[in-house]
Parts: sequence; C-alpha cells; structure tokens
Amino acid sequence: MMADNDVKDLSDLKDLSDLKDLTEGTEIETTAPKAPTMPLREQQLDAHGRAYATGKRKDAVARVWIKPGSGKVIINGRDQEVYFARPTLRLVIDQPFSITDRQGQYDVVATVKGGGLSGQAGAVKHGISQALTRFEPALRSTVKAAGFLTRDSRVVERKKYGRAKARRSFQFSKR
Repeated sequence: MMADNDVKDLSDLKDLSDLKDLTEGTEIETTAPKAPTMPLREQQLDAHGRAYATGKRKDAVARVWIKPGSGKVIINGRDQEVYFARPTLRLVIDQPFSITDRQGQYDVVATVKGGGLSGQAGAVKHGISQALTRFEPALRSTVKAAGFLTRDSRVVERKKYGRAKARRSFQFSKR
C-alpha cells in the first residue's frame, strides 16, 4: 500500500505524461490472459474397435459403423455402387472423408431405413460424419465447420384437408 505522502492529487494531471510520473515506483501486475482451451473429447469405440453413430435426413435413418480399413462402403449388405447407382449420391457419402483427407482409410457398414435414396444418402453422410468425430475427436472442428454434424431438419410438409397437396388448392371453377 502506498503512503499518504506518495499520493498526488489527480486534479493536477494535465496529460498522460503526468500519469506516468504518478505511477513510477509502483509495480503493476501483468498477467497474460489465458486462452480458453476446449477439452478434447474422448474416442468412443465399441468392443470391436468400431465407432457407431446414427444419421438422419428427411424420413431416413442410418445406423453407421466405421473402422480402419481399405475404404469399402457397405450399405444394407450391398456395395455402395450397387445401392446408390447415381454417382451424385456416392459423392454425397464421400464428402466427410474428402473434407478430412481420410479417403480410403475407413471401412463403413451402414443400415438405412425409410425415405428415398436422396434422403438415405444424406442420412449415411450425417452418420459417417458423427462416427468420424467419435473415432478421431480432433476432426470435429473440420467436420463441424463444413456443416456435416448438423441434422438437416427439412422434411416434406404434410397435406392439409381441403387442399390438393400441402398448399395447392383444387382448380377453381367459376361455373
């Protein structure tokens, strides 16, 4: 604590250089602000060394298991080229691996139910992304920045009574 004779009147200050004279001889504690460190998540594997996750898109639900391997993708017991014949759907499934530079490093086994092929491909992509972050927690920020961990909540709007479809009215007839 400073003695009373060391304290100067602050009203005598005219500019910042006077403030420097006032603070001479006093020690100011400087502490560097600590960067908030996020705790790294733990790897979540089952007894067989696989990471499991559930992916959803529209009405489709995919259960996905990944493990280190040669890059083979099996969906409902069939190869991905057979199940998803369209190349665009196979590109959708490979997106999580391409963004993390892990192509051909993991084997994927998935079971998909509900929805159409496009929704099922989106569900498998969501499941692969979730499973990748469980197998390698360091990849979470990369996959999350690409938006693959967020469940796409858009679903088909239901049909209302008195309407032809969800919003379309029946054809108007004047007579």
